[in-house]
Amino acid sequence: MARFLAPPAHKPEQTGPAADARYKRLRMQVFTGSFVGYAAFYLVRNNFAMAMPALESLGIHKGELGTVMAMNAIAYALSKFLMGSVSDRSDARKFLPLGLVLAALAMAFMVVPVTGLDLPAHPERKMWAIILLGALNFLVGWFNGMGWPPCGRVMTHWFSQNERGTMMSIWNCAHNVGGALVGPMATYGALWFGSWFFGADKELYLLAGAFIFPAAVAILVAIVAYCLLRDTPQSCGLPSIEKWRNDYPKNYSEKSEEVLSTKEIFLKYVFPNRFLWYIACANAFIYMVRYGALNWAPTLLTAQGISLDEAGWAYFAFEFAAIPGTLFCGWLSDKVFKGRRALPTMIFMAAIIVFLVLYWQFMNNITMVIISLIGIGFLIYGPVMLIGVQALDLAPKNAAGTAAGLTGFFGYFFGTAILANMLVGYVAQTAGWGWTFVLLIGACVMSIFFMGLTYKEERAAHSK
Repeated sequence: MARFLAPPAHKPEQTGPAADARYKRLRMQVFTGSFVGYAAFYLVRNNFAMAMPALESLGIHKGELGTVMAMNAIAYALSKFLMGSVSDRSDARKFLPLGLVLAALAMAFMVVPVTGLDLPAHPERKMWAIILLGALNFLVGWFNGMGWPPCGRVMTHWFSQNERGTMMSIWNCAHNVGGALVGPMATYGALWFGSWFFGADKELYLLAGAFIFPAAVAILVAIVAYCLLRDTPQSCGLPSIEKWRNDYPKNYSEKSEEVLSTKEIFLKYVFPNRFLWYIACANAFIYMVRYGALNWAPTLLTAQGISLDEAGWAYFAFEFAAIPGTLFCGWLSDKVFKGRRALPTMIFMAAIIVFLVLYWQFMNNITMVIISLIGIGFLIYGPVMLIGVQALDLAPKNAAGTAAGLTGFFGYFFGTAILANMLVGYVAQTAGWGWTFVLLIGACVMSIFFMGLTYKEERAAHSK
C-alpha cells in the first residue's frame, strides 16, 4: 500500500509559453477535481443525522443515537490528524479517491445492522444493532479523514500563499455543496429507491435515501476526481508554484519541496507551534456550534411536529447559505482586515448567538427555523474556513496536512464527538432542547475567547 500511494517522482522541468498554458489549465483542472472530490465526501459523511428519526422510531434513544453519531466524529478526528501525515507523503491523486470509495462502501453497509438483524421484528437485538452501527459509523469517519489532507496538499502545491486565501474560500464551499445535498438526497432517494431495497417495509425507505443512494453517487464521483487530480506541479514536469508566480513566502525554502519524515513534521513544525494550539482550541468550540446545530436539526424538528421533508429542506438551507457566507468572510479577511483572520472569526461567532436565540425561541415554527438555520449556516463556515487557512499558512507546505489535521482533531474529537454529539444528545434527552441552546451559546463565547488569544499573536506577527 505504501508503494501504491507513494508520490510520483519529479519530471524534468518544462518552460516556455506552452508550459505556462499547461500550468494554467492543470491548476483549474486540479482545483475542480479537489472541489468535486471533497464535496462528494460530504455525501457520505453525516448521513446518520438524516436517518436518526427512522432509527428512533425503532426504539433507539437519543443518547444512544448521539453515541453512534460520535463514533464518526472520533474516527474522523483521529484519521484527519494521523492520515494527514500519511497524506503529506502520498500521491493526492490516489489518496483522495481511495478514501472516498472506502467511505462510500462503509456508508452503504449502514443498512445491515437494521435489515440484517431484522430490528423492526426483533427489538431485543437493539444493542447489537447499536454496536454495529457504531462500528460502521467509525469506519465512515475514518475514511472521511482521508479527504481534507490531500486537498490541503493540492492547494498548497498549486496555489501560492498570496492567492491561497481567496482560492481556499471558494474551495471551502465544497463542504456546503455536498452537505446541502444530503437532505434532498435522503428524501428523494427514499422515494425513488426505497421500494427496490425494502419492498413493503416503508418505515425503512429512508435508509436507502440516507445511506445507499449517496454512497453510489460518491463512488462515481471518486472516478471523476481521479481523472482530474494531479499530485504536484513538479510531478507534471512544471516548476513549483512559488517559482512560476515569483511569489515566495517569508518562510519558503527548497526544503518545502521535499518529503519530510514523520518526526520532522510533528516535532519541528507542528507540536512546538503555540499559534496552532490556540486555533485548535477555538476550532473545538466552533465545531460544537456547527454540528450541534446541524446534526440534531432533523431530530429536533420532527420532535416539534415538523415533517421530515421540511426538516430535510431546513438541513439544505443551513448548508446552502454557507456558500455566500464563506465567500464573504474570505473577502472580508483579505480586503478589510488585510489578511488577519482572528477578528472576522470573532465577529461572525458573536453574530451566530443572535440566530441561536431565534432558533431556540421559535423551534416549532418552520419559517423561523429556516431563517435561523440560514443565518447560522451563513456565519459558521467562514470561521471554519479561516482556521483551515491559518493552519496551512503556519506550516511549510510539505507539513500542511498535519498542521490542518491538528486543528481538525480538536474540532472533530472534542468539538463534534464529545460536545456536539454525545453531550448535546444526553442533555436533550435528560434536560430538554432548551439547555442544548445554552450549551451552544456558551461555545460561541469560548470560541471568541480563544480567538482573542489568537488575535494578539496575529497582530504581533503582522507588526513585525
